[in-house]
Amino acid sequence: MPEIKLILKPAAGHEKSPVEVKTCCGVPEPVRAEWATGTVDTPSGPVCRVSATLTRADRWGGFKCRVSSFRDRYSVPPGLYAVGEPGMASDIFVSANYKFSFDMLRCELSGMSAWILVLDTKGINVWCAAGKGTFGTAELVNRISATGLHVVAPKGRLILPQLGAPGVSANEVRKETGFRVCYGPVRASDIPAYIAAGHKASRRMREVRFGLADRLVLAPMEIIPAMKRYPLFALVILTVFGLGPQGIIFRDAVSGGLPFLLLGLLSVLAGALLVPVLLPFIPFRSFAVKGWLAGGAVLLVCIKAVAVFGPIPSTLTWAAWIFFPMASSYIALQFTGSTTFTCVSGVKKELKAALPVYITAAAVSAALLLAYKLLSWGVI
Repeated sequence: MPEIKLILKPAAGHEKSPVEVKTCCGVPEPVRAEWATGTVDTPSGPVCRVSATLTRADRWGGFKCRVSSFRDRYSVPPGLYAVGEPGMASDIFVSANYKFSFDMLRCELSGMSAWILVLDTKGINVWCAAGKGTFGTAELVNRISATGLHVVAPKGRLILPQLGAPGVSANEVRKETGFRVCYGPVRASDIPAYIAAGHKASRRMREVRFGLADRLVLAPMEIIPAMKRYPLFALVILTVFGLGPQGIIFRDAVSGGLPFLLLGLLSVLAGALLVPVLLPFIPFRSFAVKGWLAGGAVLLVCIKAVAVFGPIPSTLTWAAWIFFPMASSYIALQFTGSTTFTCVSGVKKELKAALPVYITAAAVSAALLLAYKLLSWGVI
């Protein structure tokens, strides 16, 4: 089989030059990165041994995955890896090639000897990849064959993460490869207890928990993308309020636009932070409705506070009531992909129903702002 070369860019703290990974038959050779510590000789060729201890660079990469689109290009080459000194009967843990998932798995294998079989999920985590089909039966069967797992660990137990179950047919894998599929716990942190219990998962290990800490960790993934669009929103608002018959007046732009700019910030926080924090307590299953309620509650408090300083033009009040709760609703709807509360079909159905409402709300609020400007100019 011809040799394949993959060129990867190292994470911060790794070598400055590109990391070259040569693979033959799907078995990665040594990687010039801090998490690669050598090789293990196998009948199928050398297998990269990886550290079970995360470096500062690994942790920094994990942090960037939480707060930026860095996660879209954070991956490891698919193939077979070793932790410790695994043998022919050692456990084989299957993972996605999203490096954050890979790191979480290997750090929980500290003190053990095991194999890690990394599937090509296009850099997507196990749960999402299972839904998209990249963490699936065909890829698992092909990767087992490509790595020569039959000769490397013929007596090994194939352990898949439970959240990868929707994409894999255990019967088909056994029929095609002879390996029996076992499903490990939901969380990698439960692997040591799972192994100690004789590869048996307790009811607690099978539970998909999505507590406050889990939700808060994911909040930046929605706040930051929304804030990237905020400068454009601010530019439009300042232009609208500053525009007059004689041109754009900076004083009018700031005095008139500032309340809307603050409401824009609060709408982002309502949809991307308040909804995740209060997710189990906000009524209705629909994320669009949850976001709308959260945005409406925040707007009500703001309008009551601003009204103390004087009356608010009715056109602006209506524009605010139509636009900002819908903005919070739209942002909250993006959080569906990060939760355990919805399925793919449910998300698609909700998006299909909500998008026309968002477009209509944006158009109506824009028309009200235009009416406000024309009234202020004495045109109507």
